[in-house]
Amino acid sequence: MTSRSTRGFGWFAIVRLGCVQASIGAIVMLATSLLNRVMVVEYALAAAIPAGLVAWHYAVQLTRPLWGHASDRGRKRTPWILGGMAALALGALMAVNATVLMAANPVVGAILAIAAFTLIGMGVGASGTSMLALLASGVAPERRAAAAATTWIMMVAGIVISAGVAGALLDPFSPQRLALVASGVAVAALVVSALAVRKLEPEVPFGFDTQPRGEVPGFPEALREILHENAARRFTVFIFVSMLAYSMQDLILEPFAGLVFGMTPGESTQLAGIQHGGVLIGMICAGIGGSAFAGRLPVDLRFWIVAGCSGSALALAGLAAGALYGPGWPLTANVFVLGLCNGLFAVAAIGAMMGLAGAGRKTREGVRMGVWGAAQAIAFGLGGLAGALGVDIARRAQGQDGTAFQLIFAIEACLFVIAAGLALHATRRGRADTREVATV
Repeated sequence: MTSRSTRGFGWFAIVRLGCVQASIGAIVMLATSLLNRVMVVEYALAAAIPAGLVAWHYAVQLTRPLWGHASDRGRKRTPWILGGMAALALGALMAVNATVLMAANPVVGAILAIAAFTLIGMGVGASGTSMLALLASGVAPERRAAAAATTWIMMVAGIVISAGVAGALLDPFSPQRLALVASGVAVAALVVSALAVRKLEPEVPFGFDTQPRGEVPGFPEALREILHENAARRFTVFIFVSMLAYSMQDLILEPFAGLVFGMTPGESTQLAGIQHGGVLIGMICAGIGGSAFAGRLPVDLRFWIVAGCSGSALALAGLAAGALYGPGWPLTANVFVLGLCNGLFAVAAIGAMMGLAGAGRKTREGVRMGVWGAAQAIAFGLGGLAGALGVDIARRAQGQDGTAFQLIFAIEACLFVIAAGLALHATRRGRADTREVATV
């Protein structure tokens, strides 16, 4: 290998790609979090409306394999990253206009909102998939865990910063101020992304392999090839199950704190902040540990994935016990541990995903990332919905809040145990088509 193929992207290039991820997170926050609150509180719309729109944007991300394949065939990821960011920004601004319009003309506003969240889903799919494919093809194996941690931490930072700035600028609220703030976030994200990827891609023209990239087949053939590979198929199942478990508590943790532990809205929000703090620490630990011990079995990414899934299962079992114990249970510590373990497995899984994206045949990184991104999107959409509906059904059937939450947390814990087993199977040392998995 040449020195370039051995070195791959440096840390500055990884941080630049992390800026793209942060920009995606900033605009997604605007569309899925800020507008959610505005629709329900300021415009008194039914909570099911923003929830349905968010679920729809996840459904649209089933197109991720198509976007990944398109970037494979184009041989350049940058146009797809920037094109996706433009679609994402346009969709977010359309969503703002749709929110204001729904108050005066619900039908027209709803149609515009559906179109807007369709663009948002397409933009996230095109930009996010192409960015990850570029990262996967340009990062050295020993840097993949740290690269995954860096980009995901920057995404969380983008969400936090944009939420704080937008929240401060929105008061006192008015539709005009909402439009100005949203436009500022969208334009800033586009500018940051354009500067981040400028002249970046030519540094790694053929990815990590010095062999020229061959011809890219049509989408059906490329998808069929990948789904016929044992490693890719197993990893797709692992991503779906683990992310399903990961997302099931998203919409029920704060209601759980209020109904079972009597926490105020402010206290439950602080509890969610503690969980996110744990996620960040877990990401940092997995990023540093996964890079420091890369290739030294058993302390590799498989170790962090299994440890994170197993720890998440134990933390959820603790929440299930706390649901019956009630006040007096160390809820804050329990939720912090859950976030910590979630962060461990999430970053390690992304690092493994980047490693597997370059395994097998070349010129398929985009489709691989698209397939796994689609599995993640489906799991996120189903997980949040299943958790909320499950609690509602269990509360009505059992008539007790504690036992209802206990059942859902126990199901999540079982899913994480299954995911830990799938992780060992999905990332084991395999045949020639999975020869890079050993470095994962």
